[in-house]
Amino acid sequence: MAEPKNIYFDSNATTRVAPEVLQAMLPYLTEWWGNPSSPYKLGRMLVKPIEAAREELAALIGADSEEIIFTSCGTESINTAITSSLYSQPTKRHVVTTAVEHSATMKSCAALEKRGYEVTYLPVDREGSLDLNLFKKALRPDTAIVSIMWANNETGVIFPIPELAAICRERHILIHTDAVQTPGKLTINVNELGVDLLSLSAHKLHGPKGIGLLYVRKGTPYWPLIIGGQQEEGNRGGTENVPYIMGFGKAAELARAVSHDSKRKLTALRNSLEEEIFAKIPGSSRNGAKEPRLPNTTSIAFAGVDAEALLMLLDQLQICASSGSACTTGSVAPSHVLTAMGLSPAEARSTIRFSLDYDTTTDDVSYLMSHLPRLVSQLRGAASPRVVSRLFSHKPELATHV
Repeated sequence: MAEPKNIYFDSNATTRVAPEVLQAMLPYLTEWWGNPSSPYKLGRMLVKPIEAAREELAALIGADSEEIIFTSCGTESINTAITSSLYSQPTKRHVVTTAVEHSATMKSCAALEKRGYEVTYLPVDREGSLDLNLFKKALRPDTAIVSIMWANNETGVIFPIPELAAICRERHILIHTDAVQTPGKLTINVNELGVDLLSLSAHKLHGPKGIGLLYVRKGTPYWPLIIGGQQEEGNRGGTENVPYIMGFGKAAELARAVSHDSKRKLTALRNSLEEEIFAKIPGSSRNGAKEPRLPNTTSIAFAGVDAEALLMLLDQLQICASSGSACTTGSVAPSHVLTAMGLSPAEARSTIRFSLDYDTTTDDVSYLMSHLPRLVSQLRGAASPRVVSRLFSHKPELATHV
């Protein structure tokens, strides 16, 4: 009997590499494997393909290709944006961010605090929203940069980046946004957003892991994080990862082609999953605002349930979901995002994030919902460690799911 496929509800963690992306990468792994900085033909012939991919990514975000710097991932892009803004403005030693950022931002800021910089972590309310008045009050003459994500990776809640950017612009403060979760889900135009810096990662939009970008608006002060050769016009040292750049370019092309109708259908599928959960599982509730939110993301707290135990039971059924950010999986601490929103540690530890994609089907949702109410009920009734152990020792028969 064929192994049933994974039923995947964790697209905010990563996405499958699209077949078109793989095909775009393969020639640069096999035939055209030279170093773009080399003077001979095998190297020189790679310059134009790299620039074509850069053009695709610039088109994805409404930028000029000269404003795109290739990096290894979103985390590197975020770190570069924040440290560059501080190092290039040495008299400014203050950063403003939020209490619900991705760990790439949170830990970068924590490291900077140890070096004597000051960081203000703005609170959010129960809906995961910011108070604009508190934001304005946090800005200071020595604020070098504001770094605030556009869409939260755990709840999908969208922050009003254009409004925040306009305030920063009035005060001559740089603003960076972590937009990693948005391609293919929101329309990105850096001029409409008004940001100076923006980070993306290829593996969130059906590209390969190991490649990202940092957008740097023309005229923005910049200081490289990685020093080496003159690659990326001296903005990021290290031999270009040509196959992955090619894959990133193709992924950007695919993300731009996502239709409004596809986004509408994805939103409807996500909403139907939420409604079915609320109807069939008492004591379940959404974390964060219903809108504005990414069309694919829902964060659900199941009162009285240990989320990690529920995820293990789902995994036995080939269902993939998560309790929050993939970068904090395995941590004993509850999600900092959820506790910052006012959830108790117990509520945070009872939360599952379901993040859908365009290849998620109604059959996938039906398969999930054919098991989820029973599993939640079982865990709520597991009053002793012996009962919990028995649940995990029982391997349910896996239904073939096509």
